[in-house]
Amino acid sequence: MKTREIKIGSITVGGDNPLVFIAGPCVIESEESTLKTAGRLKDIFSSLGIPFIFKSSYSKENRSSINSYIGPGIDEGLRILRKVKEKLDVAVLSDVHSTHETARAAGVLDIIQIPAFLCRQTNIITAAAMTGKTVNIKKGQFLSPWDVKNIIEKFTSTGNHKLLITERGTSFGYNNLVVDFRGLPVMRGFGYPVVFDATHSVQLPGGQGASSGGQREFAAPLARAAVAVGCDAIFIETHECPEKALCDGPNMLSLEQASALAGELKELHQCVRR
Repeated sequence: MKTREIKIGSITVGGDNPLVFIAGPCVIESEESTLKTAGRLKDIFSSLGIPFIFKSSYSKENRSSINSYIGPGIDEGLRILRKVKEKLDVAVLSDVHSTHETARAAGVLDIIQIPAFLCRQTNIITAAAMTGKTVNIKKGQFLSPWDVKNIIEKFTSTGNHKLLITERGTSFGYNNLVVDFRGLPVMRGFGYPVVFDATHSVQLPGGQGASSGGQREFAAPLARAAVAVGCDAIFIETHECPEKALCDGPNMLSLEQASALAGELKELHQCVRR
């Protein structure tokens, strides 16, 4: 089925439009590395003719350990994301974690993202919606696909319909996630574009004790399955050197892996849509 079309600048997600990629490092590590990675990703996706939105978090509030790196914070993070947006002319996405962040974030971000653990928080959903920006809400690991209808109703109660819903895996016992691909058509059935988060879906939450593990080797096959079943965008976290990343390295793809996967998924999406 067709979903609502959501416009983010020159990019349109949903409907009969091409597959969109949301990609970037888990968290902002430095201005230099962020600009460099965003530039390389823009070149990659431009060469492939794929619409691209840059993603990186200015703060990660749900780290496993008190010693985990959480990012530069909202002030420095938004400054860097504004620079990425203006210098490279790309749309940018980042997470918010409280209602008081939403207005400040809306001044820079093209897409506000609500993390999975906050997807039932009515106040943050409505605050993000009332900015008038496009909002990407990640379905919590603890929710069923049909529970997303309640999220949508909370969001659209404000009159804003610029909404994306992201699947990022479901809790399966301890320190593990699985993806039920039946959920993608169920969620698309509510009429809003669905994004598949290929790299968080292969995360092993808390799997390394003081940090999360991951199985990045399964990101590509899961992404292929999601495109085959039907999704409107792919979300991947990618890094120049995932082994040295300060956050979520075990489940992130290298830039080379991301590039190869993007080309495959574009072809598969075109085939499925035909």
